[in-house]
Amino acid sequence: MELPRPPPCAARRTLEPGSSALDDNRTAAGGGAHWGEEVFRTLRGHGIRFVATVPDGGLRPFLERCEADPGVHLITLTTEEEGIALACGTWLGGELAVVAMQSSGVGNIVNMLGLPNVCRIPCLLLVSMRGEAEERNRWQVPVGRAVPEVLAALGVAVHRPATASDVAPTFAKAVAEVLDAARRGAGGAAAVLVSQRIIGAKSFVDGTPPIPESGA
Repeated sequence: MELPRPPPCAARRTLEPGSSALDDNRTAAGGGAHWGEEVFRTLRGHGIRFVATVPDGGLRPFLERCEADPGVHLITLTTEEEGIALACGTWLGGELAVVAMQSSGVGNIVNMLGLPNVCRIPCLLLVSMRGEAEERNRWQVPVGRAVPEVLAALGVAVHRPATASDVAPTFAKAVAEVLDAARRGAGGAAAVLVSQRIIGAKSFVDGTPPIPESGA
């Protein structure tokens, strides 16, 4: 039996509000700054200097700002689970780290999330979602739709901003949450899931239609 192949991918398509189900990925705050820029400013405002990532196009504006700032250590990973170990290590050195990834990478950190849970170490995840609005790659759907429940089952506090302008405040809330838990000796992880409606959908050169959100 021949397995279906994912369609060839072109650029990520960011649509204006009202032109589809997707929201604009720019915020009203900061004169229309991209939500990634706002998250970066929030990160620096909290004194966070370590960001570990398996790079993803949906996180590109945020990651580019991190890379351009000499005060931020942007560490490129070979697999997402390394980021959890790195975040635990930076906390042992007295600093909070952010682990940034695409939702498909959450499947790679399931076992490793036991480390911050059991050892009560604060860990912050920034996740760009796939398998949601106007997804055209069928392979992204199963894990993308399971991510919120999988993380919650592992004791991770899940935050889902509704719009682009909500992303940075939600991120700030998650930072405060994990630090407060650490002060109380509870520790643990929190995740900010940036939906595909906010990020924008990837378009494909063969005109592959969107997969219905109600099923694969």
